Amino acid sequence: MNDIKLTKLTKCSGCGAKVGAGELAKLLTGLNLKHDENLIVGYDKSDDCCVYRISDELAIVQTLDFFPPIADDPYMFGQIAATNALSDVYAMGAEPKLALNIMCVPESMDKEYVHAILRGGYDKVFEAGAVIAGGHSIYDDEPKYGLSVTGFVHPDKVLKNCGAHAGDVLILTKPLGIGILTTAHKADMLSPDGAELCLQLMSTLNKSARDCMVKYRVSACTDITGFSFLGHLCEMANGSKTTAIVDTNAVSIIPEALEFASMGILPAGMYRNRSFAEPYCNLGQVSTAICDALFDPQTSGGLLIAVHKDDADALMSELKACVPCAQRVGKMAERISEYAVILN
Repeated sequence: MNDIKLTKLTKCSGCGAKVGAGELAKLLTGLNLKHDENLIVGYDKSDDCCVYRISDELAIVQTLDFFPPIADDPYMFGQIAATNALSDVYAMGAEPKLALNIMCVPESMDKEYVHAILRGGYDKVFEAGAVIAGGHSIYDDEPKYGLSVTGFVHPDKVLKNCGAHAGDVLILTKPLGIGILTTAHKADMLSPDGAELCLQLMSTLNKSARDCMVKYRVSACTDITGFSFLGHLCEMANGSKTTAIVDTNAVSIIPEALEFASMGILPAGMYRNRSFAEPYCNLGQVSTAICDALFDPQTSGGLLIAVHKDDADALMSELKACVPCAQRVGKMAERISEYAVILN
C-alpha cells in the first residue's frame, strides 16, 4: 500500500480543511434554536461538543469530526482521524464510550486502503476504551474519514471552553506547528524526523491529559485543532470575559515548523485563523514567524487547560510524565481592554 500517497489526493489535509471560524459563525447566524433545559451545551456556545443531561448523575457528550487524509499511510490516517475526533470528548472532561464511522471514498480506491483506514480507527478507539458500533459511507472524489463520538460525564463536571477565571494558569499538552509541517510534507520538503514526529503527535490520544486534569480545579478546557492556538484561546477568553496573557517563550513550537514559517511555508488555514483572531489579539513585538505558528491550524493537537493557580504545579508535575509536551504557557487575567489575548 505504498503506491498511492493519500495526501496527494486532496486540496487540504486534516483540520486545515475546516471552514474558518469567522465564516462558520456567519453560516450559523439566524438558525432557529429550540430551547431544552437539559441541553447543557449546544452549538451556539462555540464549544467542542454538545452535552445533554440524561439524569442528575449522567450527561452524554457528542461530537462529529472528519477530514481528508493528513498522512499517506491509510492505517495511520485512520488512527489520526479517530484520535482527533475523540479529543473533543476529552476536552469536555468526559470519557468516550461509543463511536460511529463516517467515511467518503473514491470508487476507484483499492479495498485494502479502505480496510486499513477503518482498522486504524478501530484500533485507536479500542485504545481509548470505547467501541465503534457502525457508521455511514458514501462515494466521493476525495477520501475523508472520521467519527461521531458519544461520551459520558457527570452533569456537574462538564468542562466548557468558557469557564476560565482570572488568575487561572494556562497549560498546553502538545507542541505547536503540525499544520506547517504537514504543508511542508505535501511539498516534499519535510525531513524524515519531522514526518515521524508529526505522526507520533497526531496519533497520541489526549486520554492521559484528560485523566490527569479531572483530578484538579480546572475551570475551562479546549483542544487545539483547526482554529489554532490563538483562535481557540480567543474563544476561551471571550467566552470567559477574561484576557489571556501568553508567555510566548514558554510555548513549545516544533523547531522545523518555525524554520518553515520563516520561509513562508504556511497552510491556507493559517491565514483564515489570523483573519478571524488577530483583531482580538495584541501581538506586541512577537516575531511574524512565531505568530504564524500560533495561528497554525493543528490536527489532533493538545488540550489547553485553565487550572486554578494553586493546583497548577501539581497538575504540571503529573502531566509531564504522560503527555507529549506539558507547557505552562500563561495565565488568565481580568478583562481590562478590548483584547482577548496579549502576547509577551
